[in-house]
Amino acid sequence: MGSQLKQWLINLGWTWSLLPGVIDVGLVLLLAYMILVIIGERRTLWMVRGLIILMLASALSSALGLRFLSFVLEKLVIGSAVAMALILQAEFRRLLEQIGRGEILQLFRPSQEAVPKPDSVIDEIVDAVKELSQNRTGALLILETDRPIDERDFSVPGVRLNAEVSKELLQTIFQTTTLLHDGAVLIRGSRVIAAGVILPISERTASRQLGTRHRAAMGITERVENCVCVVVSEETGSISLAERGTLHRPLTSSKLKDMLRERFSPSVEREVVLGRQLGARTAALLARLFQSKSSASREKK
Repeated sequence: MGSQLKQWLINLGWTWSLLPGVIDVGLVLLLAYMILVIIGERRTLWMVRGLIILMLASALSSALGLRFLSFVLEKLVIGSAVAMALILQAEFRRLLEQIGRGEILQLFRPSQEAVPKPDSVIDEIVDAVKELSQNRTGALLILETDRPIDERDFSVPGVRLNAEVSKELLQTIFQTTTLLHDGAVLIRGSRVIAAGVILPISERTASRQLGTRHRAAMGITERVENCVCVVVSEETGSISLAERGTLHRPLTSSKLKDMLRERFSPSVEREVVLGRQLGARTAALLARLFQSKSSASREKK
């Protein structure tokens, strides 16, 4: 009886000694999962994964006693974290706002507002752009690629519509006789969220052939990564696509359709889902590992 009690106390002490490490690893995995849930943009996910790999490499080199390598990686992690804080201002702002409002549980729920655009929605957009181009009617459309855009990134949010995307609606909005034609249309999923949106103008040096619409498309895509802009020139009727501050022009309607389908393909969404499931899968793997260790210790007894 005494030996069994002694063995039980030894096992209890061994368990309590491991508890801080288990909690530490669990909290880190929870934080990584929360960040991957908040961030939905593909390029941003790769940046976060790169930072996590650097942190793991720094911790491993420190554990192995590689002092110089650990020092270099530690400084690289700090510099990368500062750079990401500047690049991902919108994500960090959303995180701090939700924590400040006490909406911590919502951080673990992936946003379901933006959905992949089906081919029918892209067809409606391309058909409208084709008609506007043939009639030389100027147009500017903002298409969200994943999560919603913060309206504070716009100069003027515009007039809210929340209507279903259709070729007739887009053509009507951009007619010069309407009050909403002088601005951009914001499209989220299959809905026209707002019209008459005024965008910030790009400060980069551009060709004199580019008008205000083209510079506005470059300006918003420079500031916000999770969107693309389709522009129809009022003077020439040429079609352009802006993304990350770069303007692709001139485009045919078929080329525009191919580019939109490529950017809104299900493969992009699958990669986002994989990133969001990373924390859960790691937690399940650790749970199996600890279960196997506990079963092995029972067999020894």
